[in-house]
Amino acid sequence: IMAAAIPLGAFIYGAIRNAYNYQFRNVPLSFANLPAAFDGFKIVQISDIHSGSFTRTEPIQEVIEKINALNVDLILFTGDIVNNVADEMLPYKQVFNKLRAKHGVMSITGNHDYGDYAPWNSVEEKKDNFRRLVQTHKDMGWDILMNENRLIEKDGEKIAVLGIENWGAKMHFPKYGKMELAHAGTENIPFKLLMSHDPSHWDAQVRSLYPDIDLTLSGHTHGFQFGIDNKFFKWSPVQWAYRQWAGLYQEGKQFLYVNRGFGFIGYPGRIGILPEITVIELKKA
Repeated sequence: IMAAAIPLGAFIYGAIRNAYNYQFRNVPLSFANLPAAFDGFKIVQISDIHSGSFTRTEPIQEVIEKINALNVDLILFTGDIVNNVADEMLPYKQVFNKLRAKHGVMSITGNHDYGDYAPWNSVEEKKDNFRRLVQTHKDMGWDILMNENRLIEKDGEKIAVLGIENWGAKMHFPKYGKMELAHAGTENIPFKLLMSHDPSHWDAQVRSLYPDIDLTLSGHTHGFQFGIDNKFFKWSPVQWAYRQWAGLYQEGKQFLYVNRGFGFIGYPGRIGILPEITVIELKKA
């Protein structure tokens, strides 16, 4: 009985106390090629909202107020706004549309945003769901990047933000993203940041074919919503499937940051791997 009570208690605690226990993680990153005008440029990354799983609104409103209080330069959302259906976001549009940053909110799609895991009466019904989902981003004032890029200018200098549709190299996840389109026109921009939902994309394509991508931001794994995550030790079952699954990774001059996720899916909580708001500060090396 005692052996059964311990994991049961952990799962109950994870659902009641940790589902909305948002952790702000500060990540300073230095780059020699960062334009001087962007020294100190602050970015908030959120990922994997999964609005269809929410049961409460108040803690979401509170964390959005905390994000806005940071007065950051840019907010980036790296995919999975719903579980399957665009209408899951309807009760929360008036909550997330309050996110504010000096250069606005930019976003991309994740694997759950295409309705691939839900039954549809027709192909057209599924396509219409995706059209409504993209429109939801726009209705909230988010600039959704569909294999596109945006240039941010400050004091006459520029950086590029690239965003692609979902591109996964693991477990038959779809490859909707087209890097060649997102990258086009940024060749002469000294610093490039990529939003790509699935972190397996980094090893499979970004590092080998696009060495000029300085920083990639991903989500997708949720850290499995279960594991051990502290300054001494980091472990989760998801690491058996993903080499990069939570936090910061570096290969040469390129960085990848994998956000642990804002929401949850399946199990309505978290054990050890808490929901995350990432605060990234770009520094001139």
